[in-house]
Amino acid sequence: MPDDAGDPIAQPARLGASAGHSPDYFDRLYRRLVGEGGEPHDARRVVLEAYLDGKPSATQRHKPTRADRDRCFWSSAFLGQCGSGDWSTEPGILALTRYLSQSEVLVDGLVAYLARSTPKALVVAMRRARLVRSPGSPQVDALRAARKLDPLVDEACRIHDVLVGAHREREVELARWQGPLENLSAFELLLLASLYAYERLVPHKMTGQPAVAEGGGRVDTHWDAINDLLIWKLKTTPRATLRLADEAMGRSLKRYLSPLLFPAPGQSLELLTQLDAFARLVAAQIELNEFLSRSVDAYCFDDSVRFVLVDDYQPHLEEIDTAASTKWFRDGKKLERLPGYWLHRAFYEFAAPDLAFVRIGRPENESENTLAYIRALATRFRLREVYGVGDLVTNATGESANMFQALLYLELTARFFMLDFIVPFVEGAEQSGDWVVSLRRLALGGLLNGEQNRFPLTWSSRSAKIDRTTGWTVTSEQPTGSARMAAAILDFWTYDMLSEADRLQRDEPGLAPRLIERPYLKFGPQLVQLPWVAGYQDNDMAAINNLRRLAARRGEAAAETRRIESHLAKLLQIRGFSVLLNWQPPEERRDAGEVDVIAGLDGHLFVFEIKSTYVRRSRHEAWLHATTTLRKAGLQLGRKVDALKALQETDAELCATLGFDRAALPACVHGWIVDTSIESDHERFNGFLKVSLEEMIVALRDDRSLLNDPEGLISGQPPSETTLIDLKTRARLYSAGFTAERFVSVVEGELVWEQL
Repeated sequence: MPDDAGDPIAQPARLGASAGHSPDYFDRLYRRLVGEGGEPHDARRVVLEAYLDGKPSATQRHKPTRADRDRCFWSSAFLGQCGSGDWSTEPGILALTRYLSQSEVLVDGLVAYLARSTPKALVVAMRRARLVRSPGSPQVDALRAARKLDPLVDEACRIHDVLVGAHREREVELARWQGPLENLSAFELLLLASLYAYERLVPHKMTGQPAVAEGGGRVDTHWDAINDLLIWKLKTTPRATLRLADEAMGRSLKRYLSPLLFPAPGQSLELLTQLDAFARLVAAQIELNEFLSRSVDAYCFDDSVRFVLVDDYQPHLEEIDTAASTKWFRDGKKLERLPGYWLHRAFYEFAAPDLAFVRIGRPENESENTLAYIRALATRFRLREVYGVGDLVTNATGESANMFQALLYLELTARFFMLDFIVPFVEGAEQSGDWVVSLRRLALGGLLNGEQNRFPLTWSSRSAKIDRTTGWTVTSEQPTGSARMAAAILDFWTYDMLSEADRLQRDEPGLAPRLIERPYLKFGPQLVQLPWVAGYQDNDMAAINNLRRLAARRGEAAAETRRIESHLAKLLQIRGFSVLLNWQPPEERRDAGEVDVIAGLDGHLFVFEIKSTYVRRSRHEAWLHATTTLRKAGLQLGRKVDALKALQETDAELCATLGFDRAALPACVHGWIVDTSIESDHERFNGFLKVSLEEMIVALRDDRSLLNDPEGLISGQPPSETTLIDLKTRARLYSAGFTAERFVSVVEGELVWEQL
């Protein structure tokens, strides 16, 4: 064991090495690295990185799971080579985080050794492992047994116990209010959710805010809570209730909707009681979610704050890094500005001569259809340039859907629900002063006007929905629309309740769609929609996460990555860069891997590592991204930059392609991680800058003014004369001309966001 190891760790039992992989894998790797002349501490770091990067790899006969790899690593004799210095490094802490997160292997004496030799690293790993969510794990027992070995560990255990207690209190409260509604079906839960939404989440005045916003709350937290309650129902509800037959739907509507919309004497009392119980259930779910976000996840993943115990039982947050806290919110502001950038680009595209005078749909719907078209065009631009999405995408059934038509379909759906449901309801509520009266008038008006469904929740068969929306797929090639395309698009946006319930009830891993990502809810033969979601949801994020979060393993994903790289290369070439795409190093440097994009200009060499993921919503998701995808990208980029530096002196062809003379090699080499997400923006990984792809696009196009809503498309306010003048004579990023040196200053100095 190394000199800094302290007391030795007992040899771990060789428990359950995965089939096809022996615990000796990591021992052999370490011996090989040292045998090749590597420094032992460097070799130990490489072995730790190998574990974090998912080694050992799959073989032809066996594809190891994460549990297999955990058993393989934590049962290896290599652990005896690691000392406190190794466990205190970033890969060491991340490895310990994984150890504390698993329960396949217990290494006798490891936690006690760490508590004595490197308590700071142990406490960080303890936090990162999110042990508050698994208080009964054997790893927690080991931590409690070692708590008296160091004051830091003892304090961390006390904070953990307090948070566990607070978490349990909230879970008990949630279960208390789940009880009165445990016999509801998922459909009935959504009926109550829809009444709740019209009461509290939809404005009751045309210029007003929803009731929850007026009370200081946020609508999106209520949507999240309702989404969580739907998942609870899918986990616990009998499978038969998820296939909605007409008779069953009729019973549910009669009990959970009709008493409010079409009241009879004494009929609504039970429904009012259920609505009150549902409101309390939502409040309990929000309280749990807020606690997890603001306390648990802050403790686990927010290093800008520190938890201290007041009077030994009350956790208190102290801000210790204002800059880090500010950066998190600044990154959020960046994310908020980006949809406006793409909307302005779509607006200018639509205003071009070949589109400006095109009529879309019937004359009475033209203005709304035009708005839907521009919004769909904006998302299409973003999907194509940032995420590499092609003209066709594959849905869950394997059918191909036209991407732009799918986006337009969703935007037209949103406008329909806004104009035919939300606006009449809000106008009625403002006139009558009573949201229930307005909801009744809306429902009755729909029935009297050709038996249209204007209920707080709508439903139809899949075939009927296809028939009604085929007209939305009209093109020059299909002047009457395509029923097959309408079906493919509909399936692309559909959330199948039965299949999701099956997965959840079997406790299989996977990602559950959120209501805004796939807004058509499939209950067997019926499709259910929530007008209060469809009318307000962020369709831009719905499209991105539908493709990149839920369907990341589509067959088109590899081609999309190539398109991202190709589009960035074209932007660089327009600015005068010599560009090389997907360069493979020679055999002797093949371990560096393929280089996505290389560009040279003005004595500067740029090496870009491209990563494409989805839009995240929490500190936990951001931390996972930083410690997996971005950490690995930094290591990959290091190998690639080293390979290029070594080869540029000997490879004349490579230098010529990049516009360099071997006698005047580039003085500056820049390695940048270019990522489609905003998380960890402008941080460094293995010394390399991480920058968002959208910032790169804005910087190369020099159109940052579009981030500031110059036409008032987001605010709804027409631009002032001053704004219009500024737009025409806006300050350029490259007023003295584009140079590589200025480009570096623009990106590294975040000048794109200067007016944020």
